[in-house]
Amino acid sequence: MRTVRTINRSLWSLAALGALLFPISGTQAAGFGQPVPWEMDRQIPVTDNARDILNFEIGLHWLSLGISVFVLGLILWCIYRFSEKRNPTPSRTTHNTAIEIAWTIVPVLILVAVAIPSFRLLRTQLSDPKADMIVKVIGHAWYWSYEYPQTEAGGGFTFDANIDEDKQPRLLQTDNEMVVPVNKIVKIQVTAADVLHSWAMPAFGFKIDAVPGRLNQMWFKADKEGTFHGQCSELCGQRHAYMPIVVRVVSEQAYAEWLKEAKTKYARIDNGTSFAEAR
Repeated sequence: MRTVRTINRSLWSLAALGALLFPISGTQAAGFGQPVPWEMDRQIPVTDNARDILNFEIGLHWLSLGISVFVLGLILWCIYRFSEKRNPTPSRTTHNTAIEIAWTIVPVLILVAVAIPSFRLLRTQLSDPKADMIVKVIGHAWYWSYEYPQTEAGGGFTFDANIDEDKQPRLLQTDNEMVVPVNKIVKIQVTAADVLHSWAMPAFGFKIDAVPGRLNQMWFKADKEGTFHGQCSELCGQRHAYMPIVVRVVSEQAYAEWLKEAKTKYARIDNGTSFAEAR
């Protein structure tokens, strides 16, 4: 019995090590945008904004590592250099102008170096490009609804997306999916019907709050086809953990065909429903 447990423990360890060393290959094998067991990495970014966020995060990690190693080395050097054995007569130095200038200027330069890409990211996120299409997203307790406005290409319908616990990946699938075309600027107008929610899609690099009585807007441009998963990211009650988000990015032809099918599958939006103007 002990031998079996040891073997099982070893297999789990090897599986975890393999997932850590080869996270990307596992994701690609499961399908682009799909989660895989033991995945340790971030979702693969499919927008320029998400890639910029990931690169910025990696850069901050390397910067933090460099600072930590420098401080640790400085502490170890001080312990060695100014130990009682090597320095029996303590220094009575009260200040050092050069060092004080250095530890003031260097942190300022580091903060400036961090601020430049930060403001670049904010500028991209807050920009307002011309939309190729808009989708209105409404958060409910505890599901999402999506409204596609009537356009020349189609639309004019709404549908709900509830969690489907029988589908895989478990607790990440819905009975209906939001569908958008690849390489198109999609503006998302988000609100809520009851309490605070938050529509978050890590692969697209954004999270936007759904606030009752308020319409928030953000945009993305996915450059790869696939099915991507997100979650409600604002604590909203008993079934907060059961509000998955599924976005399927398809080709323009597949999107046009889906619009025709959805037109007959879902009910038409009431005339009272309105969309904010998106340029």
